[in-house]
Formats: sequence, C-alpha cells, structure tokens
Amino acid sequence: MTVQLTRRRLLLFAAAAGLAACGRRSPAPELNLWTLQLAPKFNRYFADLMAAWTTLHPEDPVRWTDLPWGSVERKLLAAVYARTAPDLVNLNPPFAANLASKGGLTDLTPLLPSDAAERYLPSVWQACRDPDAGLIAVPWYLTVRLSLVNRELLDQANIAAPPTRWDEIPAFARQIRKRTGRYGLFLTMVPDDSAEMLETLVQMGVSLLNSERRAAFNSPAGRRAFQFWTELYQEGLLPREVVSQGQRRAIELFQSGDLAMAATGAEFLRSIQTNAPGVAAVTESHPPVTGADGTANVALMSLAVPRQSTKQALALQLALLLTNATNQARFATEARVLPSSVEALAMVRSQLQQEQPRTPQQDQIRQARLLSAITLERARVLVPAWPGIKRLQKILYTQLQRAMLGQVESAEALGAAAMEWDRYAASRWPLSQRNS
Repeated sequence: MTVQLTRRRLLLFAAAAGLAACGRRSPAPELNLWTLQLAPKFNRYFADLMAAWTTLHPEDPVRWTDLPWGSVERKLLAAVYARTAPDLVNLNPPFAANLASKGGLTDLTPLLPSDAAERYLPSVWQACRDPDAGLIAVPWYLTVRLSLVNRELLDQANIAAPPTRWDEIPAFARQIRKRTGRYGLFLTMVPDDSAEMLETLVQMGVSLLNSERRAAFNSPAGRRAFQFWTELYQEGLLPREVVSQGQRRAIELFQSGDLAMAATGAEFLRSIQTNAPGVAAVTESHPPVTGADGTANVALMSLAVPRQSTKQALALQLALLLTNATNQARFATEARVLPSSVEALAMVRSQLQQEQPRTPQQDQIRQARLLSAITLERARVLVPAWPGIKRLQKILYTQLQRAMLGQVESAEALGAAAMEWDRYAASRWPLSQRNS
C-alpha cells in the first residue's frame, strides 16, 4: 500500500537516510550551537557564557547561531540532509522526539557524568528520555501557566476566588457571562496552535495513547471531556473565535477587559502592564486550573546533540555548562522563566523571596514568578513528546471543533478521531514490526 507523505515527513526521512548512509561530516573548526529566538536580547548573556567556555576549552571555539521560532525545523532538517548539522541545538520536545525516531539524535546516556540526573528536576529529566532512542536531550528552561485573573470582573460577578479545577469552570463561566457580559476563559481549538487542550484532556483523566501507540482516548473519560467542551461552547460560555484563533487571542481579550481569566505565564505580565495598564492594575496571579489530582503542566525547552556531530562529548559539555545551576539561575532571572536545575530553582526562589520591588508593577511580576516556582513543584510534562504528537493534536482538535459547531455529536466526533489516528499509527508503526 502506498502511503502519502507530507513534504515535511519526506524531508525528515531523507535527513535520517543521510545520517545513516553518508557517514559523519569532516571535523569543523568550531563547535556550532543553535538556539531559538534569544538574540539580541540575550547577547550579553551568551557573550559571558562563551567567555567562560573559552577559559575551560581554549582550543574549542563556539559559533552561536540564533534562529527564529518558525524556521528551526526546516533549517535543521536541511542541515542534516546536507551533513552540516550543528553540534548542539535548542529544540522543543515534539521535534526532538520526531528527529530521534529517525535516528537523528545522540543517546546521551553513555556520555553523561554519573550524577547528571540528580542535577535536574526529575519530571523534566524523565521527559527528555525516549523509550526507543534513550536520553535524547538535556533539559534547559521551563515555563508553567498561571491563571491571570481580572479581579474587577470577578467582583462584578460576585465571585470570591477563581476556579482551581476543571469541574468548577462551567459555574464560573456562567456567572461571569450572566453578571458582566464578558467571558470566563479562552482555550483555543485551532489545530496548529497551543497544546493546552491536549494537556487539559490529560488533566481530566483522559489517556491519549496505549502502549502500542493506538488511540486510548475513545473512553468514558474521553467522552465526558468532549461533551464538557462541546456543551460549554454551545451554551455560549466560550468566545466563538476559540475555533478560529489561537491562544494569542486570549491575551488580546484579557488586555481589552473582555476575559476574566487567562491561562498564561508570568512572563506575559510585563506586556499586559505595557499594553493595558488599567487591566494590569486589577490583575491577580492565581494557581492554574488543573484536574482532580492538582497536577499542573510544565513546558520544556531542551538541548540536543545531533547524531551527525563529530564532537558529541564536547557538545554535551557545552550543554552542561549552559544548564548548570549558576547559568540557569541567571538566565531564568533575565528571561523570567524557570530553571530545570534543582539548585538553580532553589536559588531563584530564594532571590524572589528576598527581592525588594520598587514599584507595584515590579512586585506584581515578582509575586507571579514566585507562584510559578511554587507551582513547578506539582507540575510535569502532561503530554509526552511522542513522534506524531502534532498529528494527534490536529486530529483531536479538528473533531472537537466539529462537535462544538454542531456538525456531529461529541461521542461520534471522538470515535472518528480514534479511527483517523489509528489509521495513521498503523501506517507508521505496524504492530507486527513493533512486536518482532
């Protein structure tokens, strides 16, 4: 049977073939590091980092290349195909898993110091381990979502505190809508946007895939979750554009005063203070909405060593320098993110607790960042970075859209999603092949 491949999958297969068939490239004079959208804001940080590296490794200069978010996958695949891949690259977990599934990343396990795992938060360290390819990356920086709440709208709706569990959302959304005419929350269903809905399904008790990578979500928990979101939308308690606009729209609605609660990171508070100071003045940070067990989601950025690199051990040393406690604590402070290093997280929390803000705006950001650090203690990567996870997201979101728009019943939509995923999974991971 002929399987139609997308252009991106063809390029990925070709890149993997290049890795396997073309051997290793000739040694380069420099160690090449690629990062994602950190220049020019962090030029000083990387200049200091490179100076520290040069002191430790004077014979091994580093060339730092920073790429826009939207171009890294295309450029990395092209570089792998041309046998000019970097030695160390900043990747998000889904793309790292996809590349690792084709043999494109180094298993770092034999190269790591014996105490490496103890240096990082266990939940994110485990998230860098692929069941087939081994430890494919070193965790770097993290973000967690908080609930940013418009206290003025909650007061108008006579709501003392925002919801903390998904089963509290319908009553909250109805009260906000009835008393203020605004919306309680925004969660995008656009297939190529945020993975927050996938994470929410997991928090609501939905198992996404089974051990054979086949659909496990067509279950009682899955049917309840699909019905939950379908009814919320059809009752008019979600903005209509959740099916057509991405999560950025949530921030726009929050800044305009039309949304009572936005799920976003502490790093967005400064933008709200700049763009909507009146709204920022009545904004409070609260713990994120979760499922019954209180587990929050953490988003992870990591550093991976392409298998094509001729300097794998040296590249790992650079990754360990980037992610040591001192460097992570500094980067987390400057970028307003969270570190994956256990020691750095303790340093950041202590610093925030001792900080003496000079303005209400600075104190608002300090409190949000401190809450983020506390939230991290009960957070994990809720959706593993399986190969094909973006395809799964597209299938589930598209079918949920159909249910919300009244084109099919929610249970039928879920069943259609399961069948579509299983067809894809059967072509990519035949059971006979996996069991052989």
